[in-house]
Amino acid sequence: MSAHRRDFIRLVGGGAVFAALPGLTACEAGPDPRAAWTNPGAGEHDPRRIALAYGLLAPNPHNMQPWMADLREAGAITLYIDPSHTLPVTDASGRQILIGSGGFLELLRMSAAEQGLEAKIIPFPEGDPEPRLDGRPFARVTFAPGGTRDPLFAHALARRTSRIPFETRPVPSDAAARIAAAALPGVRAGFALDPARIAVLKEIAYAGANIEAHTPTAQHESCRLTFIGAHDVAAHRYGVSIEGPAIEAAHALGLLTQAKMEQPGTWAFNQSLDLMKHLADTAQGFVWLTTPGNSRAEQLLAGRSYLRINTQAAAEGLAMHPWSQPLQEYPTMAGLLRRTHQVLAPQGGRVQMFVRIGYAKPVPPAPRRGLAAQIRNA
Repeated sequence: MSAHRRDFIRLVGGGAVFAALPGLTACEAGPDPRAAWTNPGAGEHDPRRIALAYGLLAPNPHNMQPWMADLREAGAITLYIDPSHTLPVTDASGRQILIGSGGFLELLRMSAAEQGLEAKIIPFPEGDPEPRLDGRPFARVTFAPGGTRDPLFAHALARRTSRIPFETRPVPSDAAARIAAAALPGVRAGFALDPARIAVLKEIAYAGANIEAHTPTAQHESCRLTFIGAHDVAAHRYGVSIEGPAIEAAHALGLLTQAKMEQPGTWAFNQSLDLMKHLADTAQGFVWLTTPGNSRAEQLLAGRSYLRINTQAAAEGLAMHPWSQPLQEYPTMAGLLRRTHQVLAPQGGRVQMFVRIGYAKPVPPAPRRGLAAQIRNA
């Protein structure tokens, strides 16, 4: 056993570092990277800005928060993708980024309705970006009096992505059915709670994580967007955050760094892959969303539906964790992508989201860049 490993075990009591991370906290210096979750829109008078303050809390791939708003037109918002906040390796076409953008639009729409406004969403007002995202807007939203309040909005601030092990408690079938029913028309939601079916889906989930970990370009992209320790998390406020005393100790010893996480054979690489296996193994069920095709409009609609099922899960007291790897489109994932569709969509269509569900301890919200960082032109 190396001296570094002995020191780390002494510091944290030999526990698995990543499995414990959501329950650990560290003293943070500087601005709170999660401040955007507290009273969103407080002090704002423009209803568009209030709606944006809620929209930016939506779940999105790798927590990239790619949305940029142009407010120069009265009564409207034009929305663009920040090209520096995309995933060019694991999401070259921008499909996942647009799914996250759909979630943003749905939460924005809900917030507008709470203010007595109807937010009309016009997807891709200057045309669909193909085959990759470009500089054209992904949506234009206009606001007018009206709008119907959505009961899901009451759970918007409780919605989380739970990257932690789930409890062994089974998921009730009626709760899973209500979650699936929250999807919008045009998106088919399925779920699996049967142990035999879950076992197949656990294997698919871990296979995706393993393929990504052993695809150097994909692993590099994920690792460079993983920020370690309170200082690094506060400095970035996007990406995947790992924090807590054990994390800080491993980082200080040089055991846990971005470089070590992407290097096969290191302690950090092995621990992160072991965690992914544990997360897959503790799934108590899976939910997935399928669209008839894979158009840009369908990708946005799938994202709006995911925001809704994730928020309904919060209302049910259930945790959700999107598992994106088996649905990604780079060459080494192609075989598993085909298999995933054979299992989840034998009738055809494009599986847009694949999510593990279960009961879990509460986790803190993910960091956010904040409203000011996501307004391009006021």
